[in-house]
Amino acid sequence: MSDKQREQQSQPRQTGFAALKEHVLENKLETTQWVSRVLTIYFALGYVLPFLYGNPVNAYYKVLMANAATSAIRLHQRLPPFTLSRAYLSQMMMEDSCHYLLFSLIFLNVYQMFLIILPIVLFAVLHSTSYSLTLLDTLGQNSWWGARLLISVVEFQTRNILRLAAFCEIFIMPLSVLLVFWGKASIVTPLVYYQFLAQRYASRRNPYTRNVFYELRLMADNFANGTSTPPVLRKALHTCIGFISRLAPPTHPVQQQPQQQQQ
Repeated sequence: MSDKQREQQSQPRQTGFAALKEHVLENKLETTQWVSRVLTIYFALGYVLPFLYGNPVNAYYKVLMANAATSAIRLHQRLPPFTLSRAYLSQMMMEDSCHYLLFSLIFLNVYQMFLIILPIVLFAVLHSTSYSLTLLDTLGQNSWWGARLLISVVEFQTRNILRLAAFCEIFIMPLSVLLVFWGKASIVTPLVYYQFLAQRYASRRNPYTRNVFYELRLMADNFANGTSTPPVLRKALHTCIGFISRLAPPTHPVQQQPQQQQQ
């Protein structure tokens, strides 16, 4: 270790609003992502509590647009410079941020329902709190202790939040089919959403959707094989389980990631 490095480590890290401004200027993309995630949460609250925003329908679709902006920035960070090639497109489609960019585009012209934006909001809460802690540390260790408490609660519930987001992703599939029959979505919506769900199932970084599918299959198997289950219902359940299992795409090896998975 050089003398300069020792000197830098020995000097206390500067904190305060000047340090926060410097951090924001040095990390423009990360800060922009944080802002877009905070806006996602704000617009979602505006949809649920209209007095916060005024027009719940506009707030709903702005949740999708804010998520699209977040996903586009994240995708830009993860991908190499653009090349018009099959390898590049394949790599892009394997990124979780590409999945949720596609998600926003799918539901921009679909009737608004809270279940649709719930996974978006859950990811926004999870990732915005993580970066909020970085910003608070820049301000100082003792700043905003109430916000730090909320962040610690969210981080403690990370696994449950990711599982809930995965459940939402799965149950939006039959909902999208129902929306077609209700005349609230086009017939293309469930077809394209199936591609989204297949990509989430095969995700390299986030195994939660795949794990929840497995848990649901075990629950369905246990119910179908129960002694009190009518034979007709048992046969129908086994048929559905086999059909869904055949639709499952091949999976990639899961990369080692921190517990908080990237969207």
